[in-house]
Amino acid sequence: MSKFNSSERIGEIVAKFPKAADIFIENKIDFCCGGDRSLIVAIEEKGLNETKILDDLNKLYEEFANNLDSKDINWQEAPIIELVEYIINKHHAYLWDELPRISKLTTTILKVHGQSHPELSKVHKLFNTLKMELEEHLNKEETMQYPAVREYARTKSYADLERAINIINELEKEHTGAGDILKELRIVTDDYKIPDDVCPTFELTYEKLQEMESDLFKHIHLENNILFPRLRQLFGNKA
Repeated sequence: MSKFNSSERIGEIVAKFPKAADIFIENKIDFCCGGDRSLIVAIEEKGLNETKILDDLNKLYEEFANNLDSKDINWQEAPIIELVEYIINKHHAYLWDELPRISKLTTTILKVHGQSHPELSKVHKLFNTLKMELEEHLNKEETMQYPAVREYARTKSYADLERAINIINELEKEHTGAGDILKELRIVTDDYKIPDDVCPTFELTYEKLQEMESDLFKHIHLENNILFPRLRQLFGNKA
């Protein structure tokens, strides 16, 4: 019997089964900002084969379910403070480390290859806009929302929970903005196609941009589809 079907919401599928993100990334299915759509809508938009996507998804889940040693964490049930610390230590730490490095790389390839590849000017501008917005976004989460979540975990205070809730709409809009820039980068780079006349640094830059995209999709998914709904549910229960 199949675990998943195409009428389910994309974000809920990844929330139940995080490894589904690998299939969605491979097929360019947005599971973070677009996670509230049903899978069939995304399949039809992309012109994908519904049967193949579901077969791949359910086969991967079957392999996962048969692996008794799997250490994947169910973030829908883990203590909410553990989810926050995981996001900070894995995804925020990744961005703080990699954003400056990728910025230098985009500047380098623009200087070296910009004359023959004018699209690199747009890549440079888009990435550095994204970098600036993400740094502001991370600071907002780390100085406003996450401290409120930590305090709520300690005090179970309605006021602390309300502070964590009040910023969610703003953070979700910023997630959508980041997702839009990532999509535009995909278009500008022709899905990160490597030209024949470029150096290894060019290839490394495009690899790093794709790595960042993948990590950011998983990061936003954890917040949009798991953390924020859990906080809203807690707030509703206390109201």
